[in-house]
Amino acid sequence: MTFQIGPFTLHAYGLIIMLGVLAGSWLTARRARLHGLRPEWIWDLVPWLVIGGVIGARLWHVLFPPASMIEAGYTTRYYLTHPLEAIAIWKGGLGMPGVLLGGVASLYLYLRFTKRTHLFAHFADAAAPGIALGQAIGRWGNYVNQELYGRPTDLPWAIYIEPAYRMPGYENVSHYHPLFLYESLWNLFNMAALIYIHRRWRRHLLPGDLFLLYLVIYGTGRFFLEFLRLDPAPLGTINVNQTLMAVVVVLAGGMLWWRHRKPSKAEVPVVRTASAGSDKRKTRRKRKKRKR
Repeated sequence: MTFQIGPFTLHAYGLIIMLGVLAGSWLTARRARLHGLRPEWIWDLVPWLVIGGVIGARLWHVLFPPASMIEAGYTTRYYLTHPLEAIAIWKGGLGMPGVLLGGVASLYLYLRFTKRTHLFAHFADAAAPGIALGQAIGRWGNYVNQELYGRPTDLPWAIYIEPAYRMPGYENVSHYHPLFLYESLWNLFNMAALIYIHRRWRRHLLPGDLFLLYLVIYGTGRFFLEFLRLDPAPLGTINVNQTLMAVVVVLAGGMLWWRHRKPSKAEVPVVRTASAGSDKRKTRRKRKKRKR
């Protein structure tokens, strides 16, 4: 879907993605002071995140294209030999794992450039709800491109997919699960849960905890939604995205547990106070006097 404004052609997919970026940035800036940051730092960071996120998302798509695109001839080898196609993001094809990896890398570079690397965890925590909001909005770009739909269904909320956008073997099937909608709603839940958890248990959270919670919640939802997907990103016989989400959930959950676990008795240091030492000395003196 495109819009023509004078000599310029605007793609609805790109506009929706940018709307998600702006909404996520606005929410992050609003919450910046809660994490000891200045709102203007967030807006300074946005261009870095956009560039890093888009590069990472497209690289992920090029390296791990979905099965339907591989069948159509859009393999990694094809993209590498057709560089103009590799950068045609307006046609769709942005991998969310790549967005996160590119965003984290660009955040680190920005903090290195501004000499604020000690605030990495604070920036990640502030951005977590905003990332979820941006994802929730951005997924609607898949709707206008008629992509990221799930398996066939006759449920009342099933969406109609035009024949030109149906995958091989499903040419005569018209209605499918709105997978993009499921993920959009899950991301809104993720955003609300993170905001509530931070408000309710703020004193108990360590820097970086909120971002780890984001990874656990998003990864869990994405893992199960992959079962409904018709065109997973394959690597041999495994689903790359689903496998990665499982690894992320386990690692992020394990880190949260480790950071908040109660130390065992063997790990608790024995502290001898000065008064305890003086009491022992007094006891020894009394024993010596009795012997005399």
